[in-house]
Amino acid sequence: MARSWTRLHEHLGARPGPLSFDMVKEAADTNLAESDDLDWKEKLPQPPRDGRWNELAKDVAAMANTRGGLLIYGVTDKTTIPVGIDPGEANTEQYAQWIRNHVQPYLPDLTFTILTSPDGALSFLVIDIPASSMVPHHVYGTAAKDKDQQAAVVPYRDGDHTAWMAEHQIERAYRDRFTLARNAQDDTDRLLAHTLDAVLPEQDEPSAWFVAVARPERPLPRSVPPLSRESARYLCHTANGYSQSLTRNPHSVGPLAGLDSVSSDPRPGLRRWVFSTFPPRVGREIYAELHHDGSTVLAANLSWKARRGDFLPGPDVTDLLVDVDVAGACCRDVLASARELARHLGVDSSVHVTAAIVTAEPTPMTPIVTEQGSFRSVPDRARRPRRIQPVTALVSPADEDDLLRETSQETFTDLMHQFGITAYL
Repeated sequence: MARSWTRLHEHLGARPGPLSFDMVKEAADTNLAESDDLDWKEKLPQPPRDGRWNELAKDVAAMANTRGGLLIYGVTDKTTIPVGIDPGEANTEQYAQWIRNHVQPYLPDLTFTILTSPDGALSFLVIDIPASSMVPHHVYGTAAKDKDQQAAVVPYRDGDHTAWMAEHQIERAYRDRFTLARNAQDDTDRLLAHTLDAVLPEQDEPSAWFVAVARPERPLPRSVPPLSRESARYLCHTANGYSQSLTRNPHSVGPLAGLDSVSSDPRPGLRRWVFSTFPPRVGREIYAELHHDGSTVLAANLSWKARRGDFLPGPDVTDLLVDVDVAGACCRDVLASARELARHLGVDSSVHVTAAIVTAEPTPMTPIVTEQGSFRSVPDRARRPRRIQPVTALVSPADEDDLLRETSQETFTDLMHQFGITAYL
């Protein structure tokens, strides 16, 4: 998926969003200089020959190893004259194959876009390379002009040209890769801890809670305008609508629907908007956050009215009750919220979701399911765990509803299997 904030957006003062033909043309006409994240190319990529490495693979790897960027074909590199390309000669599937064959680790998020003027007279090929979390990327092959570079090299962008990483730079790149992964987990853990601090002390009575956080792999730059209150209201409403469309279970009403009474007035937080039904106490205890950087938080009390309907607990059921229907709806709601917020803000990476069912103290939890329309019961042979391990999922702003439903079901299944049961959205 193409990034929504690039060197061209910054140069032109444009808001986050897809690149257009007019944006490329204006950047070229105003002589935007090449940099570590922009490379003008006059001619289309050429195939590798005689076992040499592929120039396209080298250019792509160099930008991925630095901070991402754009390769734009159809513009002269020094004078930035827009000369265009023949779109019929641009074989993007072949280009992707060259990169797969010559670059390791694999780069999954590249986008190839042909932009054409309204009159069809001029076209550009734009290859968008996001910054990679798997740096360093090696390019395999040999170079005609540097025959001592055999097997693999690691290119990177040094200003407006490509250079080769020395051994100590490669070692540093590997160390940074592992540090970034660790920091991302630390950030997720801190957001989870913040959410628990926000909800557990506020609960009316001991309860089991669904808690989930979603964080983009690459948060938006701080220069991107913050999410408005009106947009936060709209996103809460639309995410609920999408979530409801993903299920046929009439009992599966999620926390986003329960926020209707407060969604018109989200409260400001630290670079975020906060929705909460406590205080005041309005129905199920629910807490949600939409962050300006694309992060999402959702927490809901799964024990509230879990004894409703025909459910009559036996003398041995003194545990905290977990409403399985609501837990499934929570999985849908958090993924729908994460996707809709990412789409609205123009997040250009996958969003990592971590979900769990927690209690204030380690207490046995009993799952309650709805059977035969309204009969409530404890599933046969269900386990009553004191702790539920967090589960993870991945959602993309480009995900269609079918994929979002599948990811929601996988998340729900991973949680319910820890109770020893299988349930469906």
